Amino acid sequence: MTDDAAAYRRVPEEMINERKLELIEELFAEDYVEHAFEGAPEFPHTREGVRMFFEHLLSAFPDFRFEVVQQHQDGDMHIGWVRGTGTMKGDFMGMPASGQTATWDEVHFGRVVNGRIQEHWAVIDQLSMLRQLGFIPEPGGG
Repeated sequence: MTDDAAAYRRVPEEMINERKLELIEELFAEDYVEHAFEGAPEFPHTREGVRMFFEHLLSAFPDFRFEVVQQHQDGDMHIGWVRGTGTMKGDFMGMPASGQTATWDEVHFGRVVNGRIQEHWAVIDQLSMLRQLGFIPEPGGG
């Protein structure tokens, strides 16, 4: 694994699972750009926005964890397939705490240069998450 790939993997494994949000300054470039916050104007598209988002997520899902399913690298682009699991014990993104546990898949794309993440995009299976949390009914369920 390259140093850049190791840095990319540290986000789910250390920063999130071990709750080491202070790693943001080490792992994300100062001029970092977050592309995954479209539709979430409360979070700036910066590394400070990343901190704000994860503080919000971990407050709402205090037992949240990522499992790294696969990781791939192509030049400076890194792709990580992760599975998130957590119990919604607090309000999140305008939704009231449901008390339900959900597991969903996410695919993250990041450009990493000299061991620091420069840019990030994500595709998140929010439909599955919202169904499990009880906000969207299952098909055929009325």
